[in-house]
Amino acid sequence: MKKRTSRRPPWRVALLATSVALALAACAVGPDFHAPAPPTVADETHPYTDTPVPAQTASAPVAAGASQHFANGQDIPALWWQVFRSPALDALIREALAHSPTLASAQAALRAAQESYNAQSGATQYPSVNAQFGATRQKTAIDTGGVPAGSVYNVFNVSANVSYTLDVFGGNRRELEALQSAVDYQRYQVEAAYVSLTSNVVATAIQEASLRAQLDATRDVVAAARKTLDILSKQVELGAVARGAILLQQTQIAQAEAVIPPLERNLALTRHQLSLLVGRLPGEAGLPTFDLATLQLPETVPVSVPSQLVQQRPDIRAAEALLHEASARVGVATAALYPQITLSGSVNRESFHLDKLFSTGTTGWTLAGGILQPIFNGGALQANKRGAIAAFDQAQWQYRQTVLVAFTGVADALRALEIDAEGLETTARAELFARDSVDLIDRQFRLGAVSSLAALEAQRSWLQTKVTLAQAQAARLADTAALFQALGGGWWNAGEHADISVVANAGAASAPAGGATTN
Repeated sequence: MKKRTSRRPPWRVALLATSVALALAACAVGPDFHAPAPPTVADETHPYTDTPVPAQTASAPVAAGASQHFANGQDIPALWWQVFRSPALDALIREALAHSPTLASAQAALRAAQESYNAQSGATQYPSVNAQFGATRQKTAIDTGGVPAGSVYNVFNVSANVSYTLDVFGGNRRELEALQSAVDYQRYQVEAAYVSLTSNVVATAIQEASLRAQLDATRDVVAAARKTLDILSKQVELGAVARGAILLQQTQIAQAEAVIPPLERNLALTRHQLSLLVGRLPGEAGLPTFDLATLQLPETVPVSVPSQLVQQRPDIRAAEALLHEASARVGVATAALYPQITLSGSVNRESFHLDKLFSTGTTGWTLAGGILQPIFNGGALQANKRGAIAAFDQAQWQYRQTVLVAFTGVADALRALEIDAEGLETTARAELFARDSVDLIDRQFRLGAVSSLAALEAQRSWLQTKVTLAQAQAARLADTAALFQALGGGWWNAGEHADISVVANAGAASAPAGGATTN
């Protein structure tokens, strides 16, 4: 009796081979990316500045002079510009979000990056399948296989080809990981465009308000100086003062009026910039105007903790995405050093007659497998790996620099809020004293108790303090906007508002299902 030998069924062999391939494919060479930890701060009571920031700022009895309180850990609203309580500003920013070419361009770049990921994902995760049909007509020159010389005949063929490269060492997965990081980078660029656009509109509106206040102050001083000139003219006619006093007063008026054209020019340029930001031509009508009286200073401003800041700042998130991409590129370069296994197969039918193309006996097939192992390439693959590692190191330092810049921006804004509030308080007092001095000297001048030179000096001092006051008021508003921008601009809450959710959805709507995973 013959001994029966155990033989595994073909399907078990195929299953075993598939299991082995999947086990090999479960790993990917190269570093597994881990997001950098938030920076540690020396003192949690003042994480951004070397000394504590006061709980609240100084105040002044003028517009934009309210005392501001710092709310540590408070979230930032998506519509943060509404803290200035200006309906015109709110409407203008919504228009900018809807029509800004810069924002639309960033959204288009995100869609392009997403489609690049989709294309590469389909090409690497699934087999390549192609079908081909061909027809030829030919004439033989010699006898070949029973076909007489000079015969003319047709050949029809149809084939299907399947090819797949096993991702044994994870090179394809690392490539997809890099492409997904590129998608993330573009998504953060959309967030950055949102923050930059809203902040620039606010800053430009505040600049317009400041220029208008400086113009009004200058014109007020000129008007007062002209009244003084009228009095001087009457006194000269009466012989009470010398004619030189009129010349001095006219010089004072001319100097003050000389300040007006540059201010008007800057105001026009600011208006043009505002039109540009909202996607309008400079000559289009309907752009609202802004002055300091219509912009209110918020009394409470948020201050995010450092761990929140690294998640809120789009530039930090973009730098992290570039770091992730560089990490994945190290894996791609490493996988290129290992063998590549390719499986392919094809089925084809061939016939001399089209109607018999699918008849019995016309079918052929091929199965093939190949392993490609790089042996010698002049050190190119090793150099590519070293270059990828160097690029990863570069991305790490760039990330570090981005974090430093972000923390510095918050520190600058906090100190500016503190110090500019003190500056506004001092300037407001100086302007009050200068105005009272002008009123007093003007009354004395009308009575002939003081000279025209004293009146001129008082008017000159008042002009300087009024212009400085307008600049100080605008500075407090601009500092507040700068802090909101430095803290990230509230883009993460944009999805709560249907009218601006296009910004948030630009990333979420086109995000890949599942995406690339990191270990």
